[in-house]
Amino acid sequence: MKKDFFISFCLIFLISFLGIALALEYPNKPITLQVPAPAGGRTDTGARILASAAEKKLGQPIVVINKAGAGTQVGLTETARQKPDGYYLGFAVVPALNTIILDPERKAIFDLDSFTAIFNHVVDPGIIWVKADNPYKTLKDLIDAAKARPGEIRVCTTGILSDDHLAILMLEEAAKVKFRTVHFDGGTQQLSATLGGQVDVAFGNVGEVTTRIKGGQLRGLAVMDKNRSKFLPNIPTAAELGYPSVISSSSRGILGPKGIPAPILKKIQNVFMDAIKDPEHIEKMDKAGLSIKPMVGEEYTKFLRDIHQRVKPLVEIARSSK
Repeated sequence: MKKDFFISFCLIFLISFLGIALALEYPNKPITLQVPAPAGGRTDTGARILASAAEKKLGQPIVVINKAGAGTQVGLTETARQKPDGYYLGFAVVPALNTIILDPERKAIFDLDSFTAIFNHVVDPGIIWVKADNPYKTLKDLIDAAKARPGEIRVCTTGILSDDHLAILMLEEAAKVKFRTVHFDGGTQQLSATLGGQVDVAFGNVGEVTTRIKGGQLRGLAVMDKNRSKFLPNIPTAAELGYPSVISSSSRGILGPKGIPAPILKKIQNVFMDAIKDPEHIEKMDKAGLSIKPMVGEEYTKFLRDIHQRVKPLVEIARSSK
């Protein structure tokens, strides 16, 4: 029995020693940070700002690559398949991550347990917006028009089962209206169609339209958050306008493949937590209209699982209405 105890003690000591050794050695080569969205978008912009700040703390280059496709599913699949050594990390967009898993038609090879939740970077609140000369001056104008003409007001998203799509479902339920929903493949198409008059109203995120709203090209009708956006303080929240259940956002954080050793994971998390405090990082994020919302480890894991439960009934509604 003493021999068994001694062997167990030695194994625990060896594992601990190896873990410490790995952490001390890590990183000894560049790290890949993959973005599952096209270059130039808000997710990509935030990732590159963060990578620039983090690599100064890490002592190795962080190489940002883009693997766009299938509403972030291509990039997420690639992240899940990687070796869990801390050298390949991937951004995730929530709730897109959740809706991909929840929709059986997507045939995802991953679920939430396929990843190591590392660090949440941004929570970008949803916003309902229109072209500046659009006749809808307020959210009430939009709701009144939708009630008068059910199924005729053309509202658009950045993709099926995106946070924008779910936000439309929330507002339809809360206001007892029905829109005509048009899906695009991303923010560029959405902006072009809205400015060109092919659609009437867009559901998006604050970070995507802050500059254009401040420049007078677009008008925001409501921010879908508990509080007003610090970037657009004059735009009321949906809650202020009578729809407290209409809360939507696009969260962007970093995942790794399942099984990253705890000492390496801790080092990665510490680096990113230090990076977000970098004044240059804060300044660049503010200029981009992106709200920093750090969550690490268990807090981030809980956030992902809470969102999963929250969007599950909305996914069912969306699938049943196809």
